[in-house]
Amino acid sequence: MDIRALRYAVTLAEELHFGRAARRHYISPQPFGRHIQRLERELGTTLFDRTSRRVTLTPDGARLIAEASRLLSTADSLTAQHRDGTPDEHQLTLGVLGFGLAERWPDLIETLHSADPGIAFSYAELDLADQYEAVRSHQVDVGIVQYVGPVDGLVFEPAMTMPRVVVVPARSAFAEADHLTEADVRDASWLPTALAHPALAAWSGPAVPRSLGRNALRHPAAIPGAVATTGLLALHADAARRFYPHPDVRFVPLSGPPVEIAVATRATDNRTTIAAVRDATRLLRTAR
Repeated sequence: MDIRALRYAVTLAEELHFGRAARRHYISPQPFGRHIQRLERELGTTLFDRTSRRVTLTPDGARLIAEASRLLSTADSLTAQHRDGTPDEHQLTLGVLGFGLAERWPDLIETLHSADPGIAFSYAELDLADQYEAVRSHQVDVGIVQYVGPVDGLVFEPAMTMPRVVVVPARSAFAEADHLTEADVRDASWLPTALAHPALAAWSGPAVPRSLGRNALRHPAAIPGAVATTGLLALHADAARRFYPHPDVRFVPLSGPPVEIAVATRATDNRTTIAAVRDATRLLRTAR
């Protein structure tokens, strides 16, 4: 039995609405619903009655949700005990989306080591689709992510903001512009990007295709090369021009919401090392 499907079922029991429940896990309602159907087939019973107006728990569903809630609570507790009981609690796994904190990383690590010099990080790469789930599911202890709104089970410490830019082919008519608006690029063709969080729509603007498909861009570092290869446009943060330079693209400022970068940790992680990371991030923010 897929423990992820059990989590989805518990969330659906709380929301009694497929769209809202799917948004809490940052997937679309269709695959979310398929997980529920697969779980029902596996169990041989209907867990939820659906009509065009409402979703309700069946008696079998209520019993399953009660058992699943206890199982998930035990699983989370065992995972936390294992993580907290490792020999070296000062060794943390850091997940980083793209360039992370860019040039501010040395400032953060200096602030952190002044409070706890024993903390050390191993590195893991995050992508646009898994950046939040990697933290929630204990794949990483700390994530440097793009912040666009609350996520169940996570605590965010805002770290920095930077303007957004359009990555355009050097041969494009947009390449010589000093600044662009959404109206300027509304009719352009865009690369599909794995925008898993619904609120990323506000940041990405109306023109960018939102996709979780196989061909959607997941890694920020790949965006300039993809633009150069396809001739399509994509969005990025301003630091991309320094961290991902490419001779065949240009980075043109775009009006609209800036990129917000935050440090994400699990809400249930009460280790002193995690508290130190949160404190250091707040100091980094106020020091600017």
